[in-house]
Amino acid sequence: MSFLSTKRLRAKLAPHLHARVPYVAGIYQNSPRWSNKDLDPVPVHMRTWGGLDYWAYWTSDMLAPPLASTVSSVMSLGFTARETIPIVFFGFAICSGVITLTAKMGAQYNIAFPVIVRSIFGMYGSYFAICVRAFVAAMWTAILCVQAGAFLQNCIEAIWPSFKNFPNHLSPNAGITSAGLLCFFIYWIFQTLLAQMPIQKLRILFLVKAVIVPPTFLALFLWAVIVTHGGGPLVTGHAKITSTYMNTVFSSLTGLNAIIGLFSSMAVNMPDFGRFSKNGFAGYHQFFALPVIGTLGALTPIFVTSAHSVIWGSFQWYMPAVIEDFDSRAAKFFVAFSFMLATIGNQIAAGTYPFSNDVSGLYPKYINIFRATIIISVFCVACTPWNIIKNATGLLAFLSGYSCVMGPMAGVMVSDFYLIKKRKLNIHELYKDHGIYYYSHGVNWRAFAAFGCGFVPLIPGFAKSIHNSLNIGGAWKIYTFAWLFGFFISLLSYYVIAKYISPPLSSMIDEAVLPPQKGDVSPTSEEDSIDAKEGVTTHTKEVDMV
Repeated sequence: MSFLSTKRLRAKLAPHLHARVPYVAGIYQNSPRWSNKDLDPVPVHMRTWGGLDYWAYWTSDMLAPPLASTVSSVMSLGFTARETIPIVFFGFAICSGVITLTAKMGAQYNIAFPVIVRSIFGMYGSYFAICVRAFVAAMWTAILCVQAGAFLQNCIEAIWPSFKNFPNHLSPNAGITSAGLLCFFIYWIFQTLLAQMPIQKLRILFLVKAVIVPPTFLALFLWAVIVTHGGGPLVTGHAKITSTYMNTVFSSLTGLNAIIGLFSSMAVNMPDFGRFSKNGFAGYHQFFALPVIGTLGALTPIFVTSAHSVIWGSFQWYMPAVIEDFDSRAAKFFVAFSFMLATIGNQIAAGTYPFSNDVSGLYPKYINIFRATIIISVFCVACTPWNIIKNATGLLAFLSGYSCVMGPMAGVMVSDFYLIKKRKLNIHELYKDHGIYYYSHGVNWRAFAAFGCGFVPLIPGFAKSIHNSLNIGGAWKIYTFAWLFGFFISLLSYYVIAKYISPPLSSMIDEAVLPPQKGDVSPTSEEDSIDAKEGVTTHTKEVDMV
């Protein structure tokens, strides 16, 4: 049996042991550099996600440890519940508006983020956007590995309390103990294997999470309300928390930026999921998913943190540390297991899958989803993420740090697609080396110039968030609302450049050319027949190039 298992494992790994990977051509077989089965428009039969599926997705994605950590980090700035809830609602509402816009990009053309950004940054300029998004996904995946490892440690300690005495051979400044590092690697191996799950099966995972995780959040909320007799100091407004930002406008902006930052990466790569929509991501109800689910879900960490202060005398924001203090071993195990399940789904949907899908599009002859998953798994260890989340200040710095990159990128995307190109793209040209989206040497300099306008002013504040001793004057004030600043400055900058200074005329077309939709009839023209053989039907008149 052992020999047969080893033989099967070797057979499975054999295709990945060569320099090049087995290449599966897409519908544009003459463009292997830009086309493969993962990057091509989603076939009609695979567009199965409806409104309920996306609400289930957000329920599963939001009711997870990152929400608890972020909301509790905002509270560490000195806010009570009545101050935190509006920040949470408006932060998610702002982010949801952009997410809805970018999701409709993917839903209209049924293509993923790496393909959409070709029309914006250029065929080769898109590499920059892909790498930035991939780095954020890798960092967030690494952070979730640490948190999930801590939940696994909670589960083990609930079953075997003696595990609490596991000897620690690491320095107190390491940010993690030997037991925590062991649990991190156990979970790390498990999630690396599970990350091979195809996107089509994620609906099943979301369904399982929707059954288990929301009741856990509700149970924790009710427990916190009962033990505090209605809320406790954070809810009633009598808490006094030391904070350098206390009662200032900039503390509110910092908290708002942290909430937006939680899903600011999804505001960029939501086309990865929007492309599976069966109705073009129709319905304005999608906009309300994030603020409604997020605000209701935020009540749990707020009340739980308040309850922790009542029972144990400290405001604990890190959920694994809260669970560790539970007296009931059964409660400790089931809550930790539920949060670990929530982390797995969140990690795959918002981290591993976007990274693997996007990076495999950079060099499809050498990198496939399997290899990309291995790359992100190795990165999860190499970046020592436990040093990022060991305190609230570190997490806030990270959330603000990557949101100052995601904001400008989202601003450029929205400005180009909606304001300049009026939602009109030619699906065929997105897979051509020297097509209308090649711009100048494969790069759209306008997009990079607008991105720089929104990002460069935030660099001093970003540097100070890493080294607080730096003297940057009042530049840090802009950094407190980094995402909002970057988004609107880049959006307006791109509009001015592309509308009045240097319009990208070659990429602006009269009518959109879409992939095949449900109910398509057989093509009538000769050109349409050629496109149909390639798997794509032209639904509009002949495109006139400006």
